[in-house]
Amino acid sequence: MTEYGHSFAAWRKATGTAWHDYVCHEFVTELGSGTLPKSAFLHYLVQDYLFLIHFSRAWALAVTKADDVAEMRACAATVNALVNDEISLHIRICAAAGIDEATLFSATEETANLAYTRYVLDAGHSGDFLDLMAALAPCVLGYGEIGARLLAECHDAAYADWIETYGGEDYQQVCRDVGTLIDDAVLRRLGDQPTKSPRWAGLCQRFATATRLEAGFWQMGLNR
Repeated sequence: MTEYGHSFAAWRKATGTAWHDYVCHEFVTELGSGTLPKSAFLHYLVQDYLFLIHFSRAWALAVTKADDVAEMRACAATVNALVNDEISLHIRICAAAGIDEATLFSATEETANLAYTRYVLDAGHSGDFLDLMAALAPCVLGYGEIGARLLAECHDAAYADWIETYGGEDYQQVCRDVGTLIDDAVLRRLGDQPTKSPRWAGLCQRFATATRLEAGFWQMGLNR
């Protein structure tokens, strides 16, 4: 199992079966085997393009919630990775299928997409830096875990571009950096025994809710 820091490992464990339901969802399994219908994959990509727009805004919000310049730099770097790497992947794959970026941007958001993105943004607006990190972490680090696993397996070439993006070293480094950012932020704000903080249970709940919403996003792709 890929590790991206102590806080992530603790939050992941606290979700119970929800984390497995997310990273081993039927959508993910079919993606790795190449049996996922192309229509389902493209529907997911269109929605995920819209998701990444809001997700980038949430990471930009994290810059304003940061305590120091180091946190600001880390969050700004993540925004850059999202806008210039992840979104570019979606544009490239969709363009090959005849879907241009203007069509992506004007697509109607599905309910599962609205629920997830607005939850993350609300966590940032109503909470502090840690609330936002707990809500953001399942997507960033979950995709890293999924990508690394599928890349290590004998996956079908049908969705190799997606798998190699999230399983590749560039994205894996983003995950390690985000894991370090979260660990440092937790240590700074909650001390060296964060699980004893009265805030810990709430952060675990934030992470678990975002994890369930991630699974719902996969299901949206299958339902198309």
